[in-house]
Amino acid sequence: MHEVSFKVQDRELFGLIGPDGAGKSTLFRILTTLLLADSGKATVCGYDVVKEYRKIRKIAGYMPGKFSLYQDLSVLENLEFFATIFGSSLDENDELIRVIYQQLEPFKNRPAGKLSGGMKQKLALCCALIHRPSVLFLDEPTTGVDAVSRKEFWEMLQGLREKGIAILVSTPYMDEASLCDRIALIQNGQVLSIDAPKALTASYDRKVYAVTAERSYPLLKALRNMEIEGSCLPFGDAIHLATTREIDERHIKQSLEKQGFSDVNIQRIEPGVEDVFLGLSSGEEIPGG
Repeated sequence: MHEVSFKVQDRELFGLIGPDGAGKSTLFRILTTLLLADSGKATVCGYDVVKEYRKIRKIAGYMPGKFSLYQDLSVLENLEFFATIFGSSLDENDELIRVIYQQLEPFKNRPAGKLSGGMKQKLALCCALIHRPSVLFLDEPTTGVDAVSRKEFWEMLQGLREKGIAILVSTPYMDEASLCDRIALIQNGQVLSIDAPKALTASYDRKVYAVTAERSYPLLKALRNMEIEGSCLPFGDAIHLATTREIDERHIKQSLEKQGFSDVNIQRIEPGVEDVFLGLSSGEEIPGG
């Protein structure tokens, strides 16, 4: 990690957004007292992660990226086990986990290892909440689950925040950034920018164009050879041109068609968090970043 510094407020849903290897899991392990940092200082709810780690473990909930519950124990047995560890019970925190557990209850006697990805995710979340933590750390909780389960999970997080829990969630999915109150864009162990998602995109001073045509990779090479001032990066099926000035869309389209590209489409679009992230990670200076 490199000079990482941020503060999360009470009842805030704070996102760490970045690709695999950016340092998200390392940071979470430091904050949940599972890993010692080489330098620096960190506190969770006012407790020092080194000197007061026992207190942090009592008030923090942690859901690691990899499913780590006991696969041979049933859903109910896992929940009862974690409740016992924290000196709590299912009944004691029924109000907090009721909505989530209702979806698991039909499978309460099923071994955790035989649950679907979405159900494993819900069980892990229940176990992380069983002692009613003040702060919840979720390390890439939606990786590997279907789109419906992802949507349901974020709806659950919104509900938990309203119950007074501060939530830190990491994700490689840029589309999930807009669901957070604030986000930190992180790359190679360094925080590139911290702000509300809308504020970050509003501060991006480039004009963004989405260009599509058949043969995406040759299209990318052709656009870069045009020496357009700014960046030219692939975004799914489209190429995003981010420039500091207006471009002649008709001229670019005609030029591409002369090079043999068909079905060329160029459209001015609003920048997204991914545009900002790629701009920052490529060294662009973005106001407010």
